[in-house]
Amino acid sequence: MLPPGQQSQVGEGLQTSLSLVSSDPRLSLEEHRSNTGNLRESPTESASSREIWPMAAAIKKESVSGADKITLHDVARERVDVVYEKMLHLPCEFLDELKNGLRVILEGGNGSQHREEFFILQKLVQSRADLTTKTLVRTHRVQLEILVAINTGIQGFLHPSINLSQASLIEIFLYKRCRNLACRSQLPAEDCTCETCANGNGFCNLCMCVICSKFDFEVNTCRWIGCDLCSHWTHTDCAIREQLICMGPATQNGTGPSEMVFKCQACNRTSELLGWVKDVFQHCVMSWDGEALIRELDFVSRIFHGSKDPRGRKLHWKSDDLKENLRSGKVESKAACKAILMVFKELELDSQKTLENAESESERLIAPQEACNRISEVVHEAVRNMEMVANEKMRMFKKARLSFDACERELAEKAREAGELNMDRQKKKLEIEELERIVRLKSAEADMFQMKANEAKRESERLQRILLAKSDKSEEEYTSNYLKQRLSEAEAEKQYLYEKMKMQETSRLSQSSGGGDPLMFSKIHDLLYSVPPNADGPSNDCHPFRKNP
Repeated sequence: MLPPGQQSQVGEGLQTSLSLVSSDPRLSLEEHRSNTGNLRESPTESASSREIWPMAAAIKKESVSGADKITLHDVARERVDVVYEKMLHLPCEFLDELKNGLRVILEGGNGSQHREEFFILQKLVQSRADLTTKTLVRTHRVQLEILVAINTGIQGFLHPSINLSQASLIEIFLYKRCRNLACRSQLPAEDCTCETCANGNGFCNLCMCVICSKFDFEVNTCRWIGCDLCSHWTHTDCAIREQLICMGPATQNGTGPSEMVFKCQACNRTSELLGWVKDVFQHCVMSWDGEALIRELDFVSRIFHGSKDPRGRKLHWKSDDLKENLRSGKVESKAACKAILMVFKELELDSQKTLENAESESERLIAPQEACNRISEVVHEAVRNMEMVANEKMRMFKKARLSFDACERELAEKAREAGELNMDRQKKKLEIEELERIVRLKSAEADMFQMKANEAKRESERLQRILLAKSDKSEEEYTSNYLKQRLSEAEAEKQYLYEKMKMQETSRLSQSSGGGDPLMFSKIHDLLYSVPPNADGPSNDCHPFRKNP
């Protein structure tokens, strides 16, 4: 059984297909979060779906004023025309940094903080009713790319090498075109009218899983299961989780033998799985390396884990055996490929023998004892199957119990941490109140000391004025006393000289007959004239022995 054909669309060097033809995984882009409305993750993610972004060159930052800046929340919240006008005046470097900031959030490198921030942005965008075709036509290119990336959760729309037209971006935003960059089919794809494709949530039956609505670029693998009738695709992990892989008749009328079948959630019809797995291995097994072969054998083992059909059980056991031998290095990958192909041939021969035996047995009558033995075997087989199911249920119950206990412990730990945080918060609050009280006290003390300092400054200025006045008065008194002292000394000396001159004059007159001593007279004259004048004393005009020049 070959899988349903898929139409591959090539754009910007990207190609994807879910058929069994070869494809280059290096041409894949990452689908970071293909359905943000459904948060369930597939247990295994394709390694080829991890997109590698180029290293961003150093961007020369230009100065942008605070009024002109714009944030991701502004793009998600503000009106289209307002954001458009702002972006027209912003440099390209700033817009590239804005896109890189959203890319970092979508990558989720900061864990829960980035996820919460993305959910807030997505809620803002998806709650807006003004984002219609009429308004989105008038958006800025970067603004539209950011809105589409937030709405879809795919960072590929921010990649510098992706250059979709504005019309395509608008259709992707409004769920009219597939958001898979390698598909981009018009929705609903192939004009499908089923409920899954017609609900208008952006689902594409060419590349997305019916259950989780996610897409990746895993091709030529048992990771995907295709429906034989409606050509819709489902992740193997999602089908196992939703119990869509089970025992049932291979034909729709329910008359065929019971085997492992897949029930498509889109059309509610069943497809047999053994032929599907056989076709995948026959077309692709020789191109797989050891790790890929182990991964595919693990898918086969989990698909046929609960098989009650002898062929399914044999395939399950053989897959487990080859998987363990590959991991331990007992068998090489080429030998394992040949062995698994041989198993499918043996299963085909067993199927033919079973049909022949069934036809021959139907032609002859069965003895009562043989019929009882067969019934007994069927009953024993049913009991064994029930025991296997019971053991599996018990194992699942124990696992769930352990998970529940772990959650309880984690909840108790979180409650304890919350209590400690609350206590720390109360303690910090008391410390803040104490610090505020100390600040108020210190502020009052500072005001009091400032007031005292002002009073001391005024007192100092008053004392300084008094000191200056006292100093001036003391200087005047000292000068006056000094001058008076000098004046009294001069007067005394003057009086002394005057008396002496008078005596000499008398003696000169008495000796006038003898001619006198002219030298003595000259010295006395000079001595009289050498006395310094007194400012407060009599002037030279009234001095009886001094003449003005």
